[in-house]
Amino acid sequence: MDTQTTPSARWGGAFAAWPAREAMTRIGVPRVRMAIDLAMWLGIGVWILLEAYASKAFGGLGVVVPPLALAVTVGAAELYDRLTLRHRLLPSLAVLATVALLGVGAYAVDAQTSGAILLVVCVVQAMVRLPLAVGIPMGAVLVTGMARLGDVSLREQLVVSFGVLVTGYMLRLDAQARGSGFLLLAQERAARVAEAETAALAERARIAREMHDVLAHSLSAQVVHLEAARLLVEREPPGPFRDGVLERVVAARRMAREGLAETRQALSALRGDRAPVEDYLREMAAMDRADVQVVGARRELTADACQALRRVAQEALTNVRKHAPGAVPSILLEYGKDDITLEVRDRGRRDGKGPGGRAGPVVVARRDEDPGLRKPDVRRELAATGGGYGLLGMRERAELLGGTLEAGPAGEGFVVRLRMPV
Repeated sequence: MDTQTTPSARWGGAFAAWPAREAMTRIGVPRVRMAIDLAMWLGIGVWILLEAYASKAFGGLGVVVPPLALAVTVGAAELYDRLTLRHRLLPSLAVLATVALLGVGAYAVDAQTSGAILLVVCVVQAMVRLPLAVGIPMGAVLVTGMARLGDVSLREQLVVSFGVLVTGYMLRLDAQARGSGFLLLAQERAARVAEAETAALAERARIAREMHDVLAHSLSAQVVHLEAARLLVEREPPGPFRDGVLERVVAARRMAREGLAETRQALSALRGDRAPVEDYLREMAAMDRADVQVVGARRELTADACQALRRVAQEALTNVRKHAPGAVPSILLEYGKDDITLEVRDRGRRDGKGPGGRAGPVVVARRDEDPGLRKPDVRRELAATGGGYGLLGMRERAELLGGTLEAGPAGEGFVVRLRMPV
């Protein structure tokens, strides 16, 4: 069976459809056109008032009736715009009927011109903002009532009805054309953005391939050679020279492994793969036998947030190895309602040489931190530890993301705490 839509079906659907949203808003309307429309509506309002008073129907206390009726009409127009934008048919018709009744009332007190203006506005708005299946009958009823109330001939009635309905339909077509043009422009911009993103992804994929083929392979080879060197050194007789060489080989192997892990993370980011940050933390913690605890429901994080968490964890674990050798750190990743917290804590060196075994205090990023975290002089701290520049950079990274970084002695050890909004 042929399922292709026939022209009559398409016309029927368009006849019963609401105007496009872009056609019923001010999107894409030039400021000059908006100023002209505003001046036109102000002129119509003044015209209604002048004609109402010219009819001599509002004397004494009735002098306040035309301004009140005009205020009701303006409020009804604003409500009508909002209701039609939400496709609320019955409430929209009720608002139009209210304004039409005001026009009929103007006819009843012999303010025919004011009443005719109100009814014409109702007809035009019905044609512009309602489905044609509703707008045309509604407009026909209103212009017919206007002609009957004005006591005109049949020929004049037909001419007025045709002119008002056609004017409303032309305004509708004009709004639809503007809305279609805006949609086409938006689609073109979206297509350009998609092309730029595709080109960027292609370039990032090319860079990732180059990094994989050169850097990752080189680091992998270094790990293999350093492992072989470690095995060879271990076969030598024990002694200070052999132990020193072995220590440096083991350290170089660890650095190569860390560099390889970092390279793989960078490759994943370049390819657009977002590996869970928990996996990265567990991989890093495995090298230091650290305990990793994740609290709260996991959620999707931005690339910048993931990168900040990784770098802070890396810097904190590096400082533990450097300043508290032998200490077993713990990592806590907590997903809060509106933020995420990363805490890296160690319990101090096994030889008991003070908080974290450090020669002096390390970076404390805030003054309004927990009572257990003290704020030393940053310059003195940098000179004492040599590692403050890393934590200081992490603090700046956290502040750029709207977060905070705290670091300092806590009990017998040291703690680094990052909080970021998500």
